[in-house]
Amino acid sequence: MDQDTIAALATAPGEGGIAIVRVSGTDAEALLSRLFAPARAWESHRMYYGHIVYEGETLDECMAVLFRAPRSYTREDVAEIHLHGGSWAAQSVLNALYRLGARPAGPGEFTRRAFLNGRVDLSRAEAVMALISAEGGRAARAALRQLEGGVSGFVRSAQADLIALLSGAAAAIDYPEEITLEEAASDLEAGARRLADKLEAACDERGARIADQGLEAVLCGRPNVGKSSLLNALARQERAIVTDIPGTTRDIIRADVMIEGLRVHFADTAGLREGADAIERIGVDRARQAIAGADVVLAVFNASLPLDNEDRQLLEDTKDAPRIVVLNQCDKEMVLNPADFDDPVVVSAQTGAGLRDLEKRVAAYGAGAGESALTQQRHMILAREAAASLRAAADACARGEAVDLAVIDLQEALASLGRITGEQVDDKMIDEIFERFCVGK
Repeated sequence: MDQDTIAALATAPGEGGIAIVRVSGTDAEALLSRLFAPARAWESHRMYYGHIVYEGETLDECMAVLFRAPRSYTREDVAEIHLHGGSWAAQSVLNALYRLGARPAGPGEFTRRAFLNGRVDLSRAEAVMALISAEGGRAARAALRQLEGGVSGFVRSAQADLIALLSGAAAAIDYPEEITLEEAASDLEAGARRLADKLEAACDERGARIADQGLEAVLCGRPNVGKSSLLNALARQERAIVTDIPGTTRDIIRADVMIEGLRVHFADTAGLREGADAIERIGVDRARQAIAGADVVLAVFNASLPLDNEDRQLLEDTKDAPRIVVLNQCDKEMVLNPADFDDPVVVSAQTGAGLRDLEKRVAAYGAGAGESALTQQRHMILAREAAASLRAAADACARGEAVDLAVIDLQEALASLGRITGEQVDDKMIDEIFERFCVGK
């Protein structure tokens, strides 16, 4: 690892109340002392008031703090300078630091040093960026669990189970008079399958995607059932054009709504009907594609009108999909009987009646999102690789093959789990992970 001193802006660029410049490395204290006035003997973890002065020019009034190693974010000496927000002051201080010998930090280099210095494992380092980029409460809570060691604890537990299996196999090989190879193979097979099941159960790709990217909810129905009005009501703003003319919506109109900490991507689609013109038919095709890829389909019907053939076709086409039947326009005299449908939600996009019930029903399709033990794609891939190796070991035992051959598969499983936490990782993988980080973190 580079032992030089790095510096970068640790807060978002642009105007703001405060801009924080972070410095890490062996020269952090010396650089801070050369710029900060009045001069002082620095006490670790104490904030001081003063000015940043370079070549006789005062760059800004500021607060500064020194964190001496190893009690710092990177386990190196770290200095932080708290300036007035704005691009000029921060960049001026950074330029001064660079001229005095610091170099610009690369993406994620502070967190990378924290990992390489043993302050955090790789999964907790990745959680830092996941928390920064979280766009909803579900994603943030998943990242916090990971940051607090949730993934590390799960992986360590799985590794302990694996090591126990390896120890049992080694004992059978070295001391056949104590335990027969047949008994060892039977124990190894059962234990490997249990652990493989545990690892696979921890991988919830759908839940992880929903927590990170949001839930896809598609509004569909024939023209003029009030889909666009319903989208506007859910979004609390005019996202879609609403008219009495059938076929007004010809493309997919989207609105993002936060419901109970879950980001929901609502999509208003073209009315499903036959005989539309060429442009509208394209919109109908896109609507059908959106329905096929939705996490939940909101099948919308006009409660003040009887069902027609297009309504019945929609009910048939979506009966096996994750679906909520929405009876809209309940502010008018209702013709449709809710009892004739499968657990419908009765709403009025005009008055707002029933909207909260609809939001709760939609959010229920994201229940459990981000709550599995593993929520990042890289971790789930490696866990599944470990599970596959465990099943290969179990199958070898079931076929009566030598136990020492199954041990090879167990060691491969152990290596896969080690790559989650960074115990077994190469420079290329580290580079690929940290290049996704923002500069300054």
